[in-house]
Amino acid sequence: MKLSIRHDTTYSYADEVCTSIQFLRLTPKNTERQHVLGWHLELPRLVRSQLDPYGNVLHVLTMDEPHGALVLTAYGEVEIDQTLDVEHDSQSPLPFLRTSPLTTADEALVAFALRHCGTRRDRAALIDLMNGLADHMVYSPGATAVDTTAAQAFAAGAGVCQDHTHAFLACARSLGIPARYVSGYLCTEDESHLASHAWAEAWLDDGWYSFDVTNRLARPERHLKLAVGLDYLDACPVRGMRRGGGIEQMQARVQVTSLFQVQHP
Repeated sequence: MKLSIRHDTTYSYADEVCTSIQFLRLTPKNTERQHVLGWHLELPRLVRSQLDPYGNVLHVLTMDEPHGALVLTAYGEVEIDQTLDVEHDSQSPLPFLRTSPLTTADEALVAFALRHCGTRRDRAALIDLMNGLADHMVYSPGATAVDTTAAQAFAAGAGVCQDHTHAFLACARSLGIPARYVSGYLCTEDESHLASHAWAEAWLDDGWYSFDVTNRLARPERHLKLAVGLDYLDACPVRGMRRGGGIEQMQARVQVTSLFQVQHP
């Protein structure tokens, strides 16, 4: 499957921003299951790419002159191998046993993980965990914020893909299974879910397997990976800080479409 993606992010400010810095993880990498056919970033200025500690492609955009708005655009085409449900990595998975403030498992999450997995530490157990979290945490846009923790969202029984992923990571790590946050895009006909998406990967049998709690998917057939990390803060497509500007408004528009070969008569 070939996917075409366009991701536009626009920031506008009540007053001029004096300086700002944006950390952009908007560029996918070639992996076993995805091949980047072409990818472009349109930014206010030329920025060189680098790799962050997790191997993600990172662009750091610094604006040191006053500005009242900021427009960031990423677009391209990527081919997805829908037959693969596991990916391998030369880096150690052990760093992804670490917890973070957003993914710390409290007693309720630890008990939930044990109730669904018991002594099992295989893919079937994590699929049961995934479905259990989907049942417990209703998909509810606006129910949480970007700084809501896994424990808070789990206790509220509601959240979005970020919260589902954080809760899964907290549970998996409490079981001693390395697990990481994945940001990217999802091609879906369900317009109630944003094309910009998040899911989890867990290390089992020397490979990374995907678990999309929001959509109850254990095979990444229509998923395009951008970045990975311990949590949302490590892997989110755009993260920044600024001095000045007053009230900020952000608009994001993501289009993900599948490209089919046109047959001519």
